[in-house]
Amino acid sequence: MKVYYDLDHLPGFKNAVITIGSFDGVHLGHQQLLKKINRLARRSGGESVVITFHPHPRSIVYPQDDSLRLLTTIEEKVDLFARYGVDHLVIAPFSIEFSQLSADEYIHKFLVGRFHPRYIVIGYDHRFGLNRQGDVHYLAWHGKELGYELVQIEKQELDDISISSTKIRTALEMGDVETANRLLGHPFGLRGKVVRGQQLGAQLGFPTANIDPGSSQKLIPHDGIYAVRVKHEDVWYGGMLYIGRRPTIKGPDHRTIEVNIFDFEQTIYGHELEVELLDFVRADASFAGIDELQQQLALDQLSVKTRLAQLELVQTQAPVGQVAVVILNYNGLKYLKQFLSGILEYSAQQAAVYVADNGSTDGSLAWLEAHWPQVKRLALPQNYGFAEGYNQALKLVEADVYVLLNSDIEVTPGWLSPCLLQLNSSAQVAACQPKIKSFDHKQDFEYAGAAGGWLDSLGYPFCRGRIFSHSEKDSGQYDEPAEIFWASGAALFIKADLFHLIGGFDGDYFAHAEEIDLCWRLKRAGYQVVCDPSSVVYHLGGGTLSYQTARKTYLNFHNTLCTVFKNEPLAKLLWWFPLRLAMDALAGFLFLVQGKWQHILAIIEAHWYFFPRMAYWWRKRRHYDLLIKSASIGADRSDTGLWPGSVVWQYYALRRKRFSDLK
Repeated sequence: MKVYYDLDHLPGFKNAVITIGSFDGVHLGHQQLLKKINRLARRSGGESVVITFHPHPRSIVYPQDDSLRLLTTIEEKVDLFARYGVDHLVIAPFSIEFSQLSADEYIHKFLVGRFHPRYIVIGYDHRFGLNRQGDVHYLAWHGKELGYELVQIEKQELDDISISSTKIRTALEMGDVETANRLLGHPFGLRGKVVRGQQLGAQLGFPTANIDPGSSQKLIPHDGIYAVRVKHEDVWYGGMLYIGRRPTIKGPDHRTIEVNIFDFEQTIYGHELEVELLDFVRADASFAGIDELQQQLALDQLSVKTRLAQLELVQTQAPVGQVAVVILNYNGLKYLKQFLSGILEYSAQQAAVYVADNGSTDGSLAWLEAHWPQVKRLALPQNYGFAEGYNQALKLVEADVYVLLNSDIEVTPGWLSPCLLQLNSSAQVAACQPKIKSFDHKQDFEYAGAAGGWLDSLGYPFCRGRIFSHSEKDSGQYDEPAEIFWASGAALFIKADLFHLIGGFDGDYFAHAEEIDLCWRLKRAGYQVVCDPSSVVYHLGGGTLSYQTARKTYLNFHNTLCTVFKNEPLAKLLWWFPLRLAMDALAGFLFLVQGKWQHILAIIEAHWYFFPRMAYWWRKRRHYDLLIKSASIGADRSDTGLWPGSVVWQYYALRRKRFSDLK
């Protein structure tokens, strides 16, 4: 996220999707609005821009009113906007002069003159300009002339935002941190510099850092003891926070904020601390003397450490954002009958479950309506195949994370959380897969993904736990989370905005290798693809497309040619094509020895449908290159998960059939 404090030095925003507001707390209601502008920006090829004001307009318009209390300082808001994926944040200086702009001046000089928006996302009751002359109708009327489209936030959503802000303030003033944090969607925070106090904490055996929040407008919660996390120089520690007037100790009668940081012995006067309030332990109280206070503080510390441990456990099980499990179905009624109940049992509390039907003729939709009406149904008019079927279906699904799940998958308790937490751990993590094991042979890895996909230098895919047709037994050898090259489409977790931003699946693939192509594009844009084996699913394998058919052979050879052509550097293709042709000829010879004539014809057909259409694939390559450039966040990560040699040589010549044996 880029932050701007000077209106005279703004960049030229691309198809800006803007919204304007105070956003105090950046709570769950605000976060829904931020998701809205981010999605609109991604799907229109634009950039999301949040405009907020500093100082707070009320402190300028009513300078004598000292009752204003804010949930977040401007510095805290900057960090939160970055956390929730905004492209640009503009902190517009608010002044008396700015408040005197007429409604026309506000639109022409400020909104359009500074931002040139493609969309303005605003509430139905938004008023602006001198004496609040302008409203949404006035803004919409000007849009026809000035080239922007107004997107109005509904009354219910705005009311929820307003109610949430009031509830959060009330909860904090009562010490109800649990309610406040639930409505915020993140822990309430305090930050400030460490100042010298009376050093009484050290004398009591509980040394504390006294924090000056630096702003009289910052809301300070109810007096008492809190369980907290404390960040010092980018390292987080557990801690015990005290807010109050120290009634047991004689001295100045003023409110202090001081934190006892666990396992910490540094001298940090003048340093900045960030404190997140996680739980309220007890209200402030007066004690008979120092000894009684010390005894109570020892009990408080024990209670805080216990609560922090419990909260850490809950956090590891928490869902992340709005999640949609989307099952693509084509005449898979028998698999829905076999596996859907388990998917709902172990997923419905964390995710919405969709079945996207690819024009089935086996009564799948009617059965779903009769037996599982709570499952959201998306009826596609024809069988688009796996790749384009998901492209069409996901246009209709609003979520932060898509979980693409084959209909022949059996899930396990807690299967969602590990991969969701991986996606939430870093903006760089774009996609994730669980450990995929065989439904029929529960101790074995399954062909379609195993413990994460790799690629060799010639473009042959294989997995941790599966090379070609050989699947290993799972003895915990690949139980550490790891960055991989590609995540299996059988159980693919992916950030929704990135799926659309990078171009989704290539619909020409129909099925097979579309996830490799997608993940390769993500890695070229600087993103990570990971496997978290602490999540486990069981795949029937070949339930939707048999591994042994000539059709599968055709898709394998054709789609691999397309994938490598679109993603490898041109210089590599000069030697890659001749070598790959030789390898494909060798594969054809092996099929000849086995008497698999249909598979030989499938290889010939794959080449026939690729090489005469290279101009078409070249145009696709250029198209995806532009998408990758616009989505890029860093250096190309294609080297991670890439085997530098030939897995064909390792497997057939050297007889190395386990991933761990590759050398």
